[in-house]
Order: sequence, then structure tokens, then C-alpha cells
Amino acid sequence: MTSVRQDGPVPPTRRDEVAAAGSELIGGPIGRRALLGTSWLTPVRVIVLVALGMFALGMVQKLPCYNGGWFFGATSQYTHACYSDIPHLYAGRGFADGLIPYFDRLPGDMEYLEYPVLTGVFMEVAAWMTPHSGSIQDREQIYWLVNAGMLMICAAVIAVCVTRTHRRRPWDGLLVALAPAFALTATINWDLLAIALTAAGMLMWSRSRPLAAGVLLGLATAAKLYPVLLLGPLLVLCWRAGAWRAYGKAVAGAVASWLVVNLPVMITHDAAGFHIREGWAKFYTFSQERPIDFGSVWLLISQRTGYSLENANTYATLLMILGCGAIGLLALYAPRRPRFAQLAFLVVALFILTNKVYSPQYVLWLTPLAVLARPRWRDFLVWQACEVMYFLGIWMYLAYTGNGDKHQGLPTEGYQLAIALHLLGTLYLCAVVVRDVLMPERDVVRRDGDDDPSGGVLDRRPDVFVLGRAAHRPPRPAVQFEGAPQVRWGVVRD
Repeated sequence: MTSVRQDGPVPPTRRDEVAAAGSELIGGPIGRRALLGTSWLTPVRVIVLVALGMFALGMVQKLPCYNGGWFFGATSQYTHACYSDIPHLYAGRGFADGLIPYFDRLPGDMEYLEYPVLTGVFMEVAAWMTPHSGSIQDREQIYWLVNAGMLMICAAVIAVCVTRTHRRRPWDGLLVALAPAFALTATINWDLLAIALTAAGMLMWSRSRPLAAGVLLGLATAAKLYPVLLLGPLLVLCWRAGAWRAYGKAVAGAVASWLVVNLPVMITHDAAGFHIREGWAKFYTFSQERPIDFGSVWLLISQRTGYSLENANTYATLLMILGCGAIGLLALYAPRRPRFAQLAFLVVALFILTNKVYSPQYVLWLTPLAVLARPRWRDFLVWQACEVMYFLGIWMYLAYTGNGDKHQGLPTEGYQLAIALHLLGTLYLCAVVVRDVLMPERDVVRRDGDDDPSGGVLDRRPDVFVLGRAAHRPPRPAVQFEGAPQVRWGVVRD
């Protein structure tokens, strides 16, 4: 079967029945005689405006907490589903007292800030912009607003990067902009910083700039651990394509940028010589020692069986290793080299599914990757619905357990159902992506004639190593027909 690529963007209303049905709200699907590209409202500008609007709605959803839920009555922030770590950690991690992260010891059991260095810098910059006068409540409110403004910039960056990564499918960025779980969780924590850097890194890779992509992924890893996982999919894809020089540049850039951020905080010197600073290591020791917690499959198993699962770290690590091995085999065995976004989504989803904890904002990690891996409204909305149910479920469960004898909220059995919905929704999207890898003709991105628009140097590159058979030859050029100048090239499917 031959797929033909045409010039110009791909209108989603001509390819997606859900998008076509939704477009009825603004006049219906675009017609054949529409004049595209004649307005200043380009796809990027529209999507950024929509993303900022949804972000603002997410801030409005936090108003009950801003007006008192964070400060008076511990359970009201749960019953209104408007909890955020940001105002609580302003005082709880010493920012209100002017303590310097990783250098000054905190009072209490935490001792040091338990976030990676670049996230700690982000938090500290927001603290510098927060007035140090007034009541602690006023300062915590302003601190949340300052962080929300900075995170809004990150949300705009994510929208731009996702929109531009697949050049011929810019409107797929609306999936990120309109994602309900994205708006609800954007200001719970500081994850959007790492996600913005990761999205920018993927954009640079799609533009065949591996060194810049590596630098951005290294910075993202300095803000959150999960972005380093993307180097795994790049490894097997570059192995299959023989693109070792590009991969080496990406790894070198990632290591260099991570060290530039971490070394000034990581290494200390005293009379005993050089050694690792205890404050810098707190994030890693905390992650290792943290018990099983909310939202994880391990908590579900523990609650249902009564086992303590003290070796959850070992189980999670083994499952992650086995899962990564399976993804690697899939990438090397698939009838056509998978797209970078597909493998990136699968490896991060695997990390989330096997992790000891699933905080509600972790859905942000997967949202841009899901859009690039499977830009199909139906599948995306099914997954988002499961995540919204989990978002509501965890807060109602905390309200139930923290309300004394009143038990207003969601009991344990209801929360277990919410965890199961989250797990099943993520597994469903993983299954669809795996099916697209094994059956490339079902991939909505490749159906229009593209190969790997997020692949950069990998895009339309011939294979040099494939498990079980000879490597593929490059796609054959399409035959040019008179009267059809829009045809540039075609891809022969396997």
C-alpha cells in the first residue's frame, strides 16, 4: 500500500471524526475552498491563546483554596479539589525564612529540599520575587501567584513546541491546550519546568539539532528525573538507523548541561577533601527511601492484599528494566522503525505505571508525549477522562481520611477504583501506540505520508539493523503525475 504526502498542513477535521464533530461549535469542518494561511491567527498563536485560557481556568479552579482553603480547615482544600504544594512549601522548605536550598539545613525531618537543583532554583527565584513583608498567608498567596505566572510561561512554551514538532500537523497542539487534566494539575507543583525543557528538546531533535536537543534534555533532567529516559528510545532508534554520531552529540550535550547545573551544588570541600554535598543528594536518597504512596499500583496491591510490599523498590526496578527491554525489542523488530514520540511515550508511561507513587500532576509528563505519539481525539479524551477521575478521586479520598469521624468523601474502595481507572486509561493508550508501531498503516501521522516528523536525523533514514530480517531500503520517490504538482514524495509501506 502506498501513502502519498501532500504539501501544507493536514486539517484535523478531515482526518478525525471527533475533531470534525467538535468543529460544529464554530461552524463545522473546514471546506475545500477555504483560504488557509490568510489570517494573523496562525495555528501556533491560536493554540497558545487557548492554552493560556485553559491555564487561567485552572487557576480559577484553585480560588476556593486561594481564599482560605490552604490556610483554614485542612480538608477544604481536598473537598474543593484545589490543593497545591506551592503555598505550603513556601514556609515548609524555608523560603519564607530566606534559607538557601541544598546549603541550609531545614528544621524538622526533611533536613534539605527534596527537589532536583534546577527546580530548586526555580522555587528560589519565585521566592526572591515574593515580598518579605506582610502575614505569612499573604506571602504564600503571592508566592503561588508568582509561581503560577512563571509556570504559565512554561505552558506556553510547551504549546509552541508541541505545535511545531509535527510541522504538517500543527493543530494537534490543541490536544495539549484543551487537555482538562493539564489545566487542573498545572499549578499543583513545579513539573511544567521540566516538561517545557523536554518539549523544547524534542523540537530541537525534530529539527536535526541533536546537540541542542541533548542540552535541553540535560537541563530537563536537572529539573526532574524522568526526561533522561528519552535517551533510551533515541539509543535504539539510532542503533536501528545507524545514526551514532547524532546520538553521541545528544548524550554529550545532556551530560554537559546536567553537570553545569549540578556541579556547583553537588561538590563541596572541607578539611577532609572533596565529597558529595548532603543537601544535593537529598532528592536521590528521598526517592530511594520513599515508601509506596498514593496512586501507585503497589498501593493498590498492598491495600487489596494486606501485604506491606517492603521490596517495592526492587519490584519496580525489575519491572522497569524488563519493560525497557521489551520496548527496545519492539523498536528493533517492528516492521517499520517506530517514531521517536511513540517510544518516548511508552518509556515514560512505563516509568509512571511501575513507580512507587503517582502524584496527580504526573499526568503532565505524558500529555505532550501522548499528543505526539497518538494525535487522535477519541483515544486522547478517553485517557484524559480516566485521569480527571483520578484527580477527583485522590482529593475526595484525602477528604474522607482527614475528616475524622465525619467520613465525607471517597472511601478506600472508591479510591482504589480511581487508581484502577488511571492505570487502565494509561495502559489503553499504551496498547494503541504499540498497535500503531506493529501496524504502521494504523498510525494517523504516517497515514498522510509522513515518516517520523519528530525524528530529525532519523526521518526517512534507511535502517541498518533490524531484528530477524534484512534492513529496509529508503522509501521510494513517488511518481509525479501531470496535474498533481502538490505531490512531493510517497512512502511505500511494508
